[in-house]
Amino acid sequence: MDFSFSEHQNMLRDEARRFLARECPKTKVKELEKDRKGYDSQIWRRMAEMGWMGLVLPEEYEGLNADFIDLMVLMEEMGRNILPGPFFTTVALCALPILEYGTDAQKAEYLAPISRGEKIWTLAMTESSGGYGASAIKAGVKLEGGEFVINGEKMFVPYADAADYLLVIARTAKGKVPEKGLTFFIVDAGKPGISIEKIPTFTGERQCRVSFKNMRIPEKDVLGKVGQGWDIVEHTMRKATVLKCAEVSGACQAILDMSNTYAKERLQFGKPIGSFQVIQHKLVDMLIDVEGLQYLVYQAAWLLSTGAPCDLQIAIAKARANEVYRSIALSGVKIHGAIGFTMDHDIGLYYRRVLGAESFLGDTDFHLEKVATNIGL
Repeated sequence: MDFSFSEHQNMLRDEARRFLARECPKTKVKELEKDRKGYDSQIWRRMAEMGWMGLVLPEEYEGLNADFIDLMVLMEEMGRNILPGPFFTTVALCALPILEYGTDAQKAEYLAPISRGEKIWTLAMTESSGGYGASAIKAGVKLEGGEFVINGEKMFVPYADAADYLLVIARTAKGKVPEKGLTFFIVDAGKPGISIEKIPTFTGERQCRVSFKNMRIPEKDVLGKVGQGWDIVEHTMRKATVLKCAEVSGACQAILDMSNTYAKERLQFGKPIGSFQVIQHKLVDMLIDVEGLQYLVYQAAWLLSTGAPCDLQIAIAKARANEVYRSIALSGVKIHGAIGFTMDHDIGLYYRRVLGAESFLGDTDFHLEKVATNIGL
């Protein structure tokens, strides 16, 4: 395994780092936390012009036909800088499953507008429990007059209030096996029968409650096969979880860099605090954790990109990403002292996002159970 980046990937990483530092500094991140939309439409348009939305989509859908590792590199830089916006929901959670499971007509209709940055998407999966298991999905669907009618509520749906379309998974049949009888639907957010309410969050990230009341969905808007939606969930979760881990890895590297710089510049008792052993050891521990996490993420991404079995490695990476992000963020705040606990310093932006990253796409216990299952326990 060679985890070094290609020349093209290094160029993509450097371009993304420069763009994000210029267009979305931390002052902008703080502004967008209070913004009604939660993202900057001008930044979104420029990202589309650079081909980021269609990075891994085929050329026939106006994409760049890049590979999964390229997308992982981009997500790592977005995590390093903190980019508020619906990129992850649109690309990782929706474009990838449409590309894999959509009909030719669905791909032709929906993927090119995503590449152009014209449409925003999100995934509506979790409900009141916040769980990612099949048994947590209760929203019901019945077939009436050639159309599906959905009733129920989805919780913690990222950027639903900004989305033009939603991918919604709901239960079309009940049985003893919860993974059976689930179906994915493409839902136009502007049609009758859907209501969206923003949920305030401590992390500053955009989350919404989405309610369906007798919303009618034509059969042509089923993604994949009726009753076999869990296959799409597993496919989407694999790729999205690796990309989320890459985003977390980038954030951890940023915290380490900020803390290392601060330790060299902050003077106490006439010398930099980085000269004290306790700070040195804390920074070394942070470095070891960051390097270890990067290896796990790159390994999982490489295995996934080659089509090799990787469920174990993905679960290990996500469980470790949750733990490392919390540990790194707390250590970084401690190194910065009292100012680290305020919004006056940028490190607080990362610290506040730990909780959201831990629970999104499965918390630590969820993925530790997956690890146990994969090793036969």
